Amino acid sequence: MNLDEYRAQARRWLEENAPDEVIGVEEAKAFMARLHDAGYSGIGWPGQWGGQGLTQAEERAFAEVARDFRLPTAYFSIGLGMCGPAILDRGTDEQRRRWIRPLLRGEEIWCQLFSEPGAGSDVAAVQTRAVRDGDGWVVGGQKVWTTNAQYATWGLLLARTDVEVPKHKGLTMFAVDMRHPGVTVRPLRDMTGRAHFNEIFFDDVPIPDSDRIGGVNDGWSVAVTTLLHERLSISAGVGMSGQSENPASFEALRKAVDTADPLVRDQLVELYIRSQALHLFNQRLAQETKAGIFPGARGSAAKLLLAELTLFQADLATSLVGPEAVTGDHPLGFALSFAPGMALGGGTNEIMRGIVGDRVLGLPPEPRVDKTVPFKDLKVGTQA
Repeated sequence: MNLDEYRAQARRWLEENAPDEVIGVEEAKAFMARLHDAGYSGIGWPGQWGGQGLTQAEERAFAEVARDFRLPTAYFSIGLGMCGPAILDRGTDEQRRRWIRPLLRGEEIWCQLFSEPGAGSDVAAVQTRAVRDGDGWVVGGQKVWTTNAQYATWGLLLARTDVEVPKHKGLTMFAVDMRHPGVTVRPLRDMTGRAHFNEIFFDDVPIPDSDRIGGVNDGWSVAVTTLLHERLSISAGVGMSGQSENPASFEALRKAVDTADPLVRDQLVELYIRSQALHLFNQRLAQETKAGIFPGARGSAAKLLLAELTLFQADLATSLVGPEAVTGDHPLGFALSFAPGMALGGGTNEIMRGIVGDRVLGLPPEPRVDKTVPFKDLKVGTQA
């Protein structure tokens, strides 16, 4: 089947199956199962673990068609864009067999458990502890700013397993069962009542060693792999509805405002150029990744570009639509309240600029005095 036939087939399926309105999590799970059975979930993922085993060309073709539909995939964005790819890269065959197919079918929702109250931009300073207990581990601590935790079945958890070594060398990655009674999820609501993020408390939660991802005290390298996928997936919009459903997108604003005004047209052109530039940059990174070329810190550049674009969209939409955009149930309300979080999630804009300057442009790095100090001796978080 050539790509034109593939696009046409995908469009026919979406026209028959994509929901016409926003649906809840259980309905979204059922949709994901149908999407997978039809061959459109995990298109480029290995077939042996539940993917479709196709190429990046089919992935791009489906993404182009899907932009015109309201797909309820946001619940699964963390798993599809971050946790699943990290497990494919760093997990065991048994872990891939256990988790990838249910993730792609929407049977299990994942969240990412990295940031803490005292360890946000400095992720390596996490204090949540995982202590050996026989053949397994027991976890205690707190995470925060976690997306989709209220729906999650599993969480990818970065925990400290050794305080006698420098902070980057004493971390281990785990998959934790979010349904355990020792896991408490509390939504963090903004002034509109919406909860984009959550805080999570772990009270003596057991984790079998079979759910450890990567080696003991090698969690930082697994985290780096996950963060790479996170920044690429955030910038590419993995798990998000089509652009036609984004009320702050170029197409939506073009239809909603007076485009006869030359100043408005100029602003919309700027939005279109920035959107297309990011889209093309993401395509290049995706092509390189499929070809085995590691994007490295350029993924941080893509994430920074998206965060800045999202804030630009929000400001532009508010100025063009007017005050009613942020009142009541206006379609822009959710997009505008979510926009500031894009400058924080996956690494703040300031951190992204530092990474790009240091690792892409080759500028002198910021001085670091904590790389060789045992974690127990650092003044970080509640240890300060």
